[in-house]
Amino acid sequence: MAAPLLHTRLPGDAAASASAVKRLGSSRTGLSDMLALENDFFNSPPRKTVRFGGTVTEVLLKYKKGETNDFELLKNQLSDPEIKRLQWLNRSQTVVEEYLSFLGNLVSAQTVFLRPCLSMIASHFVPPRVVIKEGDVDVSDSDDEDENLPANFDTCHRALQIIAKYVPSTPWFLMPILVEKFPFVRKSERTLECYVHNLLRISVYFPTLRHEILELVVEKLLKLDVNASRQDIEDAEETAAQTGGGADATEAVFNMDEDEEADHKTEADPGRLDQMVHPMAERLDILLSLLLSYIKDVCYVDGKIDNNKTKDLYRDLITIFDKLLLPTHASCHVQFFMFYLCSFKLGFAEAFLEHLWKKLQDPNNPAIIRQAAANYIGSFLARAKFVPLITVKSCLDLLVNWLHVYLNNQDSGTKAFCDVALHGPFYSACQAVFYTVVFRHKQLLSGNLKEGLRYLQSLNFERIVMSQLNPLKICLPSVVNFFAAITNKYQLVFCYTLIERNNRQMLPVIRNTAGGDSVQTCTNPLDTFFPFDPCVLKRSKKFIDPLYQIWEDMSAEELQEFKKPIKKEVVEDEEDDFLKGEVGITPSSFDAHFRSPSSSVGSPPVLYLPDQSPLVTRICD
Repeated sequence: MAAPLLHTRLPGDAAASASAVKRLGSSRTGLSDMLALENDFFNSPPRKTVRFGGTVTEVLLKYKKGETNDFELLKNQLSDPEIKRLQWLNRSQTVVEEYLSFLGNLVSAQTVFLRPCLSMIASHFVPPRVVIKEGDVDVSDSDDEDENLPANFDTCHRALQIIAKYVPSTPWFLMPILVEKFPFVRKSERTLECYVHNLLRISVYFPTLRHEILELVVEKLLKLDVNASRQDIEDAEETAAQTGGGADATEAVFNMDEDEEADHKTEADPGRLDQMVHPMAERLDILLSLLLSYIKDVCYVDGKIDNNKTKDLYRDLITIFDKLLLPTHASCHVQFFMFYLCSFKLGFAEAFLEHLWKKLQDPNNPAIIRQAAANYIGSFLARAKFVPLITVKSCLDLLVNWLHVYLNNQDSGTKAFCDVALHGPFYSACQAVFYTVVFRHKQLLSGNLKEGLRYLQSLNFERIVMSQLNPLKICLPSVVNFFAAITNKYQLVFCYTLIERNNRQMLPVIRNTAGGDSVQTCTNPLDTFFPFDPCVLKRSKKFIDPLYQIWEDMSAEELQEFKKPIKKEVVEDEEDDFLKGEVGITPSSFDAHFRSPSSSVGSPPVLYLPDQSPLVTRICD
């Protein structure tokens, strides 16, 4: 008997559907129903004519009995490169169901086809490619207007789960394919968004892959992040605002966060308000907001945080943070996924701070990691609204105590002099303390001013500032000047004489990286950065802004006020003698570099000394 002739894009699909028609015809199904089903199938446009011996079920039954000829014919047909990418997703529901059944039967009978099947499914996680040629130039791109994408993605995920039922090791084979299929970061925003969305969705029903998937996503986000500096993004936005230009808006695939409805829609162009002008920033913003939505969806069940799920996700993300974020130079935005997760419950914020503290004070860690940990501590304490004052004070106590112990160890040593190459972690910890005090001093002194001053006095900043290591010479001038103004106002320590002396002693100059004879003064010898400086990505900042402490620039009057120490009688007490001995201020030293604390990124390798002070925190139950 001759093999049946079918017109379709893949033989398994056609045969299965024809088999369904045949079975329906031999049952009690009416003729009209059978004809309607045949029309539904055959109306699909034919692409290739193939032959094989009977239905897939019949072929597999013959194979089980030892008759392998028809099975070999089927394999040859399936290996034809012209039919590897049939459009089975857009066929009738009957065809799709038969095709899914075929995939399950195929991988269960011959696991050698598992990888090709998984690769085929993963290739459908992006919009289909439309071939367009202008003359001899191929300008093909993804089909961003395909309205069937959500339904197609649903079917692909069903296919993966069906295959996994037959082959339990499917996730192990799938992950390398997902890595291989990840689109190049310069692909369209739509392509990247679709693929990352589908990766995150896979992590839900294949939880064993979640850590690897999240690591892959963060790694790709970092590649975008380091190619879109904050300054470049702001410059692009400013230029667009001046010229009235901008890029075209793109639509999201789905909204994974029900709370992220378009609150700011306009009749003119609702998508344009959230669009970034910088192309890399646009991609980064879309993907980071997608990751933040995913984090919320995992951690919240019926509007309430699930502690166990959040703990598990925290463990995955903190490991990824250590591997990818801490050692990365020039990352501006990706790290906000930890900021956002820690906002869900105080225990997670405290756990994050404890984790960073251990990194800082562990002498076995590389210096660059210790310095980065200090930068994260300072920036997190300064910017996170959800971190209460009691936690801020606990962290300040630990940091300052560590600094004093460090100085104790230097008193009798031969390295007790100002050198960033020898004492990098010390200077980074000093800057974290100064930065935190700058941002939190109002809270520290609010309520009971005398009690707040007594607490700040107990930290003994004078010993740190006046030590031979001279941290005011190494830390960023902007941070130093704000810290000096605040401590002078409350007469805690008088920094301006030392600042003036440091200004006269020029820091070493370095040659311009572009070459030539030009030199420049090194104003940031620590190569400092504050990882939680303001988020400038329009979509992502909607997640962050409600949790974020912004810097309030001081008016001219406020600046002048800070140059005046507080009046003695405000906090006078017979036991208090720390207000005596007022020292004047040199205006030039105060005004120089007086701006909002900001920075560059990274840390050079340095030497360090340890301390073992533990951070006592509580983790969520």
